[in-house]
Amino acid sequence: MKIQGAKRIHYDSGPNMTPLVDVVMVILIFLMLAGSFTGNEWYLVSNLPLRKTGGGNVEPPPGGFPTDEPLEIRVDENATRDGFIARAGQLQTSDAKSLALGLGKMCNQFIKAGKGPEKVQVIISPGRAVKYEYLVAVYQAALDAKFQKIGFASAR
Repeated sequence: MKIQGAKRIHYDSGPNMTPLVDVVMVILIFLMLAGSFTGNEWYLVSNLPLRKTGGGNVEPPPGGFPTDEPLEIRVDENATRDGFIARAGQLQTSDAKSLALGLGKMCNQFIKAGKGPEKVQVIISPGRAVKYEYLVAVYQAALDAKFQKIGFASAR
């Protein structure tokens, strides 16, 4: 006696996907091992002055190493948050033009003291919530004052 029911039911499951999944997993593992998870890292060259308050052991520069005179410009938002306040030494202003004039006077003082603008490093130190456009205005004011070495510190 033959069983007829086994021949009548036929499931068409389609093509076998197991080899395709195996090949895709091998390619994925290869790309993960061969690739890099980080993007391009670009470093800006800077010669910020060494400070003993930073992390790690800070050694003084070797003898004969030229040191630049630091000039820090602190940039904060004003009370109404629609502008900035820049402080550099005795200078405190909220206007880019007056900042450029004040920095120009400071540059002249450095020149009289025997340190030209190429031996002074301007460090722009922004506050936490300072808008990018204010930093650009302060940077442009430092350029207008003929300073050549201008860098940025991390936000305070």
